[in-house]
Amino acid sequence: MTSTERPGVDLSQPLAPDVEPQPHSASGEAAVERDLSELAPPARSARRWTPKRVVVTPAALDEPHGQRIVARVEALGIEVERLTANRLTGVRGETDRETYARAKSTLAVVVSPPSKRRLQPISPSADWRVDLAEGCPAHCQYCYLAGSLSGPPVTRVYADLDGILANLTSYVGTGEVTSRSAARSHEGTTFEASCYSDPLALDHLTGSWQRAVEHFGAWDAPVQLRWTTKFADVDPFLAMEHGGRTRVRFSVNCLPVTRRWEGGTSTLEQRLEAVRRLALAGYPVGLTIAPIMPLEDWREHYGELLDLVARALDDVPGLDLTAELITHRFTAGSKEVLTGWYPRTTLEMDEARRSVKRGKFGTTKHVYPREVMAELRGWFTTELAERLPACRVLYWT
Repeated sequence: MTSTERPGVDLSQPLAPDVEPQPHSASGEAAVERDLSELAPPARSARRWTPKRVVVTPAALDEPHGQRIVARVEALGIEVERLTANRLTGVRGETDRETYARAKSTLAVVVSPPSKRRLQPISPSADWRVDLAEGCPAHCQYCYLAGSLSGPPVTRVYADLDGILANLTSYVGTGEVTSRSAARSHEGTTFEASCYSDPLALDHLTGSWQRAVEHFGAWDAPVQLRWTTKFADVDPFLAMEHGGRTRVRFSVNCLPVTRRWEGGTSTLEQRLEAVRRLALAGYPVGLTIAPIMPLEDWREHYGELLDLVARALDDVPGLDLTAELITHRFTAGSKEVLTGWYPRTTLEMDEARRSVKRGKFGTTKHVYPREVMAELRGWFTTELAERLPACRVLYWT
């Protein structure tokens, strides 16, 4: 390396490496502090993401799905750069802002690390987490990934999809969330496929989640694929033979939250139209109401949200609807990252207004005080039962 060259990014290393023996938690407890000041991307409306740079590793090109991804991307008129090794150069810039911008606009087609075949539990959502990609082009100012990512946020999509899906067979009948739960055993063994990415932000480039839906649809076993999204590009999924074994959940919030702090995503109205269309196509669907915040007039705003959902799904026959309720929380590390990415954010992250919750691995997070949590939970329990009686609440956290 010459003195003018900058170190590259090792694409064989995941963005969000697992820390053993701690399982992944959707609460965002695991966080690493980083200095990412002055990196706030501009707010923009949702559209299909077009990466400025697409690269593929040699190992990924050896995989049939890697070849399919390259063909799909090139058919969209995007040039694909074939790398000679697993290191990607030209990502790091003179400043953190330049590095972030370059990485955020780069898509890398890679082979997943061997550790990805050892699935991690993903309580309280599902039995197991299965990663088809890592990275998201959206700009949510409360992003749950902020404390978990390491290095420049190059979006990685996995070319060894066939092996990833084949590996799931050995996990059927295992897990602690649905497989052995009296309340949720009818869901079978559940696999969460959107922990570190948003499927509908990437699937037009990869087709990975479409293939996963097809795989589960043809799989004659008590299993369920689960993923959640803030996008509305559902057209490719409507006519698929899904067999009722994929539950698509839409991350929704009240209008003040979606309009202020969810940059680059589909609008709430677009998401609700998408959930309706999938439900009419026979999919089990769900709401991930997150992150719930006690804003000024929050009852009015969240009541409006539930009414909008009710109107969108009112006449859907055989509706199978669930809800997952997640309150806002943050860690010292995630706050450091988020206020660096969004230095002008109006998102409340005041430790003095929160309680500290300690995890079993020594981690701490800032949550709402007990009385606020009780008030929020009581209201949602009552109002969901009244306004969406067909909805089954899976958990509150």
